[in-house]
Amino acid sequence: MKPSDLPNIISVTRLIAVVPVVYLLIQEQYLWALILFAAAGASDGLDGFLAKHYGWQSRLGGILDPLADKTLLVCCFLVLGSQGLIPLWLVLAVVLRDVVIVSGAVLYNYGVAEVEAAPIPVSKVNTAIQLLLVVAVLTHAGVYGLPDVWLQTLVWSCLVTVIISGAQYVWIWGRKAARQGWSRHD
Repeated sequence: MKPSDLPNIISVTRLIAVVPVVYLLIQEQYLWALILFAAAGASDGLDGFLAKHYGWQSRLGGILDPLADKTLLVCCFLVLGSQGLIPLWLVLAVVLRDVVIVSGAVLYNYGVAEVEAAPIPVSKVNTAIQLLLVVAVLTHAGVYGLPDVWLQTLVWSCLVTVIISGAQYVWIWGRKAARQGWSRHD
């Protein structure tokens, strides 16, 4: 192991942390789930800082980091949705958006050209809102009741950014595919 592996190790650890977070959510241990979720969020900032500051970016890290982030968020949304703490229609919208984006990226990668993943600004906003929503819901359920208007604002903001970012990804990558043409990789 060398120091440049550290960001990837942190990402893998965050991916593994999904299991205890989900377990704590299922057990309705929301305070502990919030603490572990916050630690995972801090580790995301740390691995990103290390990768950028020291030039330790890698193709593997470019896959592991968003995979760990999305896995944690989607699993939290699924469990919190099944518990009625996040509306099921929002959970479905979040999951559908991610399925469309990943499916499109795979199709583009194998049918057109190699995908250079670069999140668009509204997607970063959507991820931030999803994170805030999970933190707010966990805080509301396990620590301190928050005003309903705050939670509803986050829910609707999340839905709006899910729709806009999903549509933008389809538009941007659909146009790129149309310009470059579909080719078959054998």
